[in-house]
Amino acid sequence: MVTADRSPYDTEFSYRLYNFSRTSPTDLALNPKYAEGLKKLCQNYTKDPTMSAFNDVMTPGKFDNMYYQNLDKGLWLLASDQALAADRRTKPFVELYAKNKKAFFQAFAQVMEKLSTYKIKTGKDGEVRDRCD
Repeated sequence: MVTADRSPYDTEFSYRLYNFSRTSPTDLALNPKYAEGLKKLCQNYTKDPTMSAFNDVMTPGKFDNMYYQNLDKGLWLLASDQALAADRRTKPFVELYAKNKKAFFQAFAQVMEKLSTYKIKTGKDGEVRDRCD
């Protein structure tokens, strides 16, 4: 449950740390130690719009399946991350990719192959994004 009166700074994940609900400022589904670490990292989020946090806190510089392993431990950053692990339609994939790195890499390769068949927009038809949030 998220309060409707969020600050403009609460667009990504900070509301889950400071303004989650009327009964708890922090989302109780987050791992408590992780939430405390994020609070320290993000303590100046209203003053520093460039601050950022890794989506995978365990292996941030490595491409692996740790992201999926983290979801079950409450080490997720975005609401969409939690939704992947909670939704009955996507939970089996989260569980599979958490247990089986090879299955994750195979699925990722298949998706990248599918994406490569789409026409890339260039020039005035394309769009360059400076922010990915």
